[in-house]
Amino acid sequence: MDLFALMAERPLLLDGGLGRALMERGFAAGECPEEWNVSHPAEVEDIHRGFFAAGSDIVNTNTFGGTAMRLEAHGLWARAVELNEAGARLAAGLRDREFPGRWVAGDIGPCGQMVKPMGSAEPDALRATFAEQARALVAGGVDLLNIETMFDLTEATIAVEAVVAEAGGRPVLASMAFKPAAKGFRTMMGVTPESAVAALKEAGAVLVGCNCEIAAEPMAELVPIMAELGGGLTYAQPNAGQPRLQAGETVYAETPEHFASIVATFPAAGAGIVGGCCGTPPASISALAAALGR
Repeated sequence: MDLFALMAERPLLLDGGLGRALMERGFAAGECPEEWNVSHPAEVEDIHRGFFAAGSDIVNTNTFGGTAMRLEAHGLWARAVELNEAGARLAAGLRDREFPGRWVAGDIGPCGQMVKPMGSAEPDALRATFAEQARALVAGGVDLLNIETMFDLTEATIAVEAVVAEAGGRPVLASMAFKPAAKGFRTMMGVTPESAVAALKEAGAVLVGCNCEIAAEPMAELVPIMAELGGGLTYAQPNAGQPRLQAGETVYAETPEHFASIVATFPAAGAGIVGGCCGTPPASISALAAALGR
């Protein structure tokens, strides 16, 4: 896909919060989301259908925690290739049957371990686990790769380099999770937007963005910063407000209309791709599509 030609025509819409959608379908704490690609394929497929129907140009595969290193927490490290391929085939198969002309992003999140010397993970082990996941997603039929919700720049850089090498020319996007700090925005590991964009672009990411951690309003301040650093373009996925516990459940109270009213301003600030992260339902994507005149 020619991502930049598509973004030149109009802003592209990503999907929303897959975790919330899984929980609405009975996913329980302690389960492995990626295992649902084989044990509950109809449910996962229906989540993708909901976002495509709402207007998403691109949906992320259900593979955020799909590295073998992260799957080890569930005792499923040996099934990494199977679960990632299954997730990619579910999304791509649905797209081909019901939503031709849309795209599927292979979703890749942090490995769940800190890199040496901060932690015990060896850089070569990280490189291998990200490369394995990328190969499986490509084999499953994704159109692009989306590395997201990164906090540590060392891990993010390794991930981008490893994924680019396995992407077969597909676009590789990379996004980090920033929060407002005393002196601008920072990730929880202290990474600045300036450092992130420079390192990840050099590693091979075609677009560097921001997602998670914050809601739409504070992200509206970050988007033009990221776009300027990225040569005029970025991508952004804020959370659907701040989560709170209600009767033992995590609730995101932001309305689709409020979410859409803020995120619809992002393209004018340089976001070529917009969507939602944690807690964002299809209704918010539908409202965003409408706000963008889609």
